[in-house]
Amino acid sequence: MSQIKGLAAHAAGAELLPFRYDPGDLGAREVEISISHCGICHSDLHLISNDWGLSQYPFVPGHEIIGTVEATGDEVHALPAGTRVGVGWQSNSCGECEWCSRGMENLCAQMEATCIRRHGGYAERVRANARFVFPIPDALNSEQAAPLLCGGITVYNPLRTHGVNPSSRVGVVGIGGLGHMAIQFARVFGAEVTAFSTSSEKEQEARLLGAHHFVNVRESRALKEVAGSLDFILSTADASQEWSVYVQALRPTGTLCFVGVPPSPVTVQAFPMIAGMRSVTGSPIGSPAMIREMLDVAARHGVKAITQCFPMGSVNDALTRVKKNKVRYRAVLAN
Repeated sequence: MSQIKGLAAHAAGAELLPFRYDPGDLGAREVEISISHCGICHSDLHLISNDWGLSQYPFVPGHEIIGTVEATGDEVHALPAGTRVGVGWQSNSCGECEWCSRGMENLCAQMEATCIRRHGGYAERVRANARFVFPIPDALNSEQAAPLLCGGITVYNPLRTHGVNPSSRVGVVGIGGLGHMAIQFARVFGAEVTAFSTSSEKEQEARLLGAHHFVNVRESRALKEVAGSLDFILSTADASQEWSVYVQALRPTGTLCFVGVPPSPVTVQAFPMIAGMRSVTGSPIGSPAMIREMLDVAARHGVKAITQCFPMGSVNDALTRVKKNKVRYRAVLAN
C-alpha cells in the first residue's frame, strides 16, 4: 500500500501540518477506508495538547470518520469495496476478555482507540478492525452522520442502558455538541425532556430539537422548581457546576450520569442519595452492537448532528473555532 497523507501535530499544542506515513501491510481482519468526512471532537483538542498524557507525536487526530471501503484483509468478507462506512473512537479490542465475550467491547482493557498510538481520521485514509467499521444507512448524510460515531453514541449509550422510555422524565445538561444530540435521542425514546443551559439564548433551539421544558441554570428559582421531578439527568457539560442541585432535581431512584468531563472534581451531598436511593454514574462510548443500533435509530427517526463543514486543509482554522466555542454544534472536515 502507498503512504497515507494526513495532517499531524508534531508537538503538544502545535498547529497541524501535512504529514505522510507508511501504514505497512493490511492486516487480515483490517479494513482500509478512503475518508470523505471526519468530525472534530473536543477529545481531539485534548489529544493534540496531550492533556491526558496519551499522545505520541507526530500525531494525526480524528475519530468520527465517514468514508468508503477501499481495501480489506483476507478474513474480511462482509464489507465489499465501495461500501460507505464509519469508524468511531474505538478501532479494535482483544476479542477474548470477559467484556468482549459479553458484547461490551467498549470496556475492554486492551481496546485500541482510533487515534491513540496510531494515526486517525484527519487524513485521506485510515485503517480499523472490521468489527469496528459500520455501514452507514442510506438515510444519513455523511457530514451529519460523522459526529454520531463518537458524540452520538456517547449520549445514546447511557439513555439506552438506563432504560429511558416513554414514562421517563429526562434532563439534559448543556446544549452543545453532545447535548443537542441527546435531546433528539431522548425525544425519540418518548421521554419528557428538560434542557438545562447557562444561556437563555439556547431555549428556542432546545425546544426545536425536542425539549419540552427549558431551565436557565443561572436562575435559582427555576432550579428549585424542578426539584424532585426527573428520573434521569445526562450531563454533557464540560464546565464545573453545583452538582448537588442536579441530584436534588432527581426523583427517588433517579440517576445523574456524566458523559461530559468537568475540569474540577464532582462533589455531591450523600444524604439526598441515601434518602432517595439516587445515584451518580458515568458512561463511555457504546459497544459495536449499540453503535449499529444507534445508526439505525438515527436513520429511521431523523436524528442528526447540526454541523459546520470545513475543507480538510482548513483544519487549523476549524480547530481554533471549536476551541473558542464558535461552532454550532459540531465541526466536520471534508476531503
